[in-house]
Amino acid sequence: MIELGFTVPDLAQTRFAVSPLWEVVAAVRVLKSPAEHPLHRPWIEQVGPRLSGLDLRPLTELVPVPTRVIPAFVCPPPTTPMPDIELELAALRATPAEVVRDELDQMPGARTEPLADLYANPADGLVRLVDAIGAFWENALVAYWPRILTLLEDDIRYRAHRLAEGGVNRVFADLDPAVRWDEETLRVAHRHARGARSLRGRGLLLVPSAFIWPRLFSVTSPPWQPTLRYPPRGIATLWQTDATNVPDALAKVLGHSRALLLCELHRPATTQDLARRTGLTTGGVSQHLTALRAAGLLDAHRSGRYVLYHRTALTEALLTPRRP
Repeated sequence: MIELGFTVPDLAQTRFAVSPLWEVVAAVRVLKSPAEHPLHRPWIEQVGPRLSGLDLRPLTELVPVPTRVIPAFVCPPPTTPMPDIELELAALRATPAEVVRDELDQMPGARTEPLADLYANPADGLVRLVDAIGAFWENALVAYWPRILTLLEDDIRYRAHRLAEGGVNRVFADLDPAVRWDEETLRVAHRHARGARSLRGRGLLLVPSAFIWPRLFSVTSPPWQPTLRYPPRGIATLWQTDATNVPDALAKVLGHSRALLLCELHRPATTQDLARRTGLTTGGVSQHLTALRAAGLLDAHRSGRYVLYHRTALTEALLTPRRP
C-alpha cells in the first residue's frame, strides 16, 4: 500500500493526460505474457505476425515480465494532456545520461545486452530505443490508436463530469478497486511498494491506459511528476465487434455499403478482406474506401506488403454509444 498525501497545491496541480508511449510499454507487457491478458487476445492474434522478424530487444529488455520495475525514462509522464508519439519520443531521446544510468541501476539484470550498451553509451542507446519503439508503434498500435484514444478520452470526460458533480472525492470513488480516497490521502494497493509518498506540490497525473488492466502502475520518484496509470471505464468493450449491426441513421447519410464498411472496420483490414467479408466487389470497396478516407472517416497504414484501412477517431465517435 502506498499513501499519497495531498496538499492544496497538489489538488490544484492534479490533472489528466493520455500517453501513446506508455501504451507501447504496456502493450509489450501484454505480448510477453499473453495468457495473463485474455481481454486483449483479438489484438494479440492480429499483431503477433506483424512483429515477427523485428529486432525489438532495445525496447522489450526494458519491460520485464513479471514486472517489478520499468525505468521511468522509458515512458516519462507526459507534460501535455494529449501528446502524440513523436513528441514523447523526442522527450525520451533527450533524457540525460545520468538519469538513464541511475534508473538502470535500480533494475535487476540491467547489465545484460542490449541494456549494457544503453548503460555504457546512453546517447546512442536512446536512438536505438526510439527506433525500436517507432517500429513497434507502426506495426502494432498506430492502426488501432483511434479506437484506443476514443476509449481513453471517454474516461477522461467521465472523470471531469465526476469532478464537477462532487470534487476530487467523486473522481477517485470509482477509479479502481485498488484506490481509496480518505480525507487528504489517496491510498493505492500496490504489489511491490509501500509507505507514504510526498507529491511535493506537483499534484498527481492521472493516465488512463488500455493495456494496463487489471493492474495499476505508479511513478513517485523524482524528477518525474507523480503519476497513477489506471484502466479506463469500458475496457472490456475495446475489442468487441458489432460488424453486422449497421446503424440505420448512418446508412441513410452514407449509404448502406459505406456504412457497412465502417462497421466492418472494427479492426484494421485490407481491401480484399473487406470485399470477402461484405460480398462487395474489390473495385467497389476500393472506391468506397477512397471516398471515406477523403471525408476523414478512414485512414490507411502500410504493414509490410499490405495496406490496412482503419477507422479514425471521428468514426469511432460516430459509432460509439454515448454512456450516461
